[in-house]
Amino acid sequence: MALSPDEFVFLEASVQAALVASRHISAVELLQAHLDQIERVNPQVNAICTLVAEQALQAAQDADARQTRGEPIGPLHGLPVGIKDLADTQGIRTTQGSPIYADHVPDTDALVVTRYKQAGAIVLGKTNTPEFGAGSQTFNPVFGATRNPYDLDKTCGGSSGGAGVALACGMMPIAQGSDFGGSLRNPAAWSNVVGFRNGVGRVPVWPGAMGYTSLSVQGAMGRTVRDVALQLSAIAGPDPRVPNALPFPADVFRAPLERDLRGVRVAWSRDLGRYPVDAVITQVCDAQRGTFEGIGCTVEDAEPDLRDADDIFQTLRAHSFAHRHEKHLAENRHQLKATVIWNAEQGMKLTALDVARAEAMRTALYQRVAAFFERYDYLCTPTTQVPPFSIEQEYPTAINGQLLETYIDWMGLCYAITVTGCPSISVPCGFTPDGLPVGLQIIGPPHADVAVLQLAHAFEQATRFYQQKPQVALA
Repeated sequence: MALSPDEFVFLEASVQAALVASRHISAVELLQAHLDQIERVNPQVNAICTLVAEQALQAAQDADARQTRGEPIGPLHGLPVGIKDLADTQGIRTTQGSPIYADHVPDTDALVVTRYKQAGAIVLGKTNTPEFGAGSQTFNPVFGATRNPYDLDKTCGGSSGGAGVALACGMMPIAQGSDFGGSLRNPAAWSNVVGFRNGVGRVPVWPGAMGYTSLSVQGAMGRTVRDVALQLSAIAGPDPRVPNALPFPADVFRAPLERDLRGVRVAWSRDLGRYPVDAVITQVCDAQRGTFEGIGCTVEDAEPDLRDADDIFQTLRAHSFAHRHEKHLAENRHQLKATVIWNAEQGMKLTALDVARAEAMRTALYQRVAAFFERYDYLCTPTTQVPPFSIEQEYPTAINGQLLETYIDWMGLCYAITVTGCPSISVPCGFTPDGLPVGLQIIGPPHADVAVLQLAHAFEQATRFYQQKPQVALA
């Protein structure tokens, strides 16, 4: 294939994998193309915080040797992958963006990392994240800030910010991430890539201290919906150690994403009936409403009754922060950022009744959402309430003149969906007049992960916004 290296690294991951599988290019050659792109672009954006080039090169050589011997290859064979700096990676520094763990090198892999490796992916390093993944602005005292590739003075979001930027800049074809309140979706929106919050338990989380009740998911990011599905075909599926793991096999993600969408019912909501949204976000998203009608969908203004979503999320998030950071507060408080301290201490103030009420409210909310999806097949909203803001600003404090109380209030469009348990995806939806990416969030009923990917794929192919690349990444 007669392509320059900077063109080659922007091919879809599925195409790159096919070229390696057919021996048109070796895993070593593919890795080297991405390493060259990293060397050229990463100093400008700071997306990859720990690079293990020699270790990755050895893994790529081993992959080529196995293929030469005729051994079976996995669906991700030869594809370089970045792992978010929250997930344990054996022999690779994993800091969680915290000086407390600045020198931590795990001796085992997280389950999701093991599955990437088993599927043939080559781990090339870690992607940057906020401290402990807290907040949707990727900066930390260990590695500094990750910059938005479309405007280096703006944030890329988070907490899977490094992953989104690395994908947008052609530094890797696939990326692992995680999502509690929007951490796969928000940075995808702001880097013009795809981030999918799959259903809880679809990709089992191990190790994980709260295996029954966690709101966080492990998942995938890619430049296209097809590339996200490709990764899920390798990392999804049950695990006996994980109590909330869904008993669905990963091969459901190997089927083609094309389907007939005529007559599909789409609910369209600009703000979920409750959140302030910047006018430019509304304008960009509204301009694409007709795309769904053009592919045969019926589109109506509607949203589910999400009352109590804010109380539920804030309570359960604080509850989990208190559990996770109790020891950190006691022993390393001086090394924690203020928002982590605040969120953990909010959790310390909760009573058992507070948590029980939040769980009861969440159950009632789930039932209202389930009834809503008896009338509609999908719900569409903007992914974010604001466009990318200054990299010097930790978080927005007001939207449309409405003051925000906490560091995560501006992420309501994502975290309100988190508490429903529904699968949701952010796909590129266009650009602001200043050239900043905007994402559209597509949400489906519980367990309808494949259906969400199907509609997102159709929208993506109809609009082709994903083809626009940041200038910083081009030679």
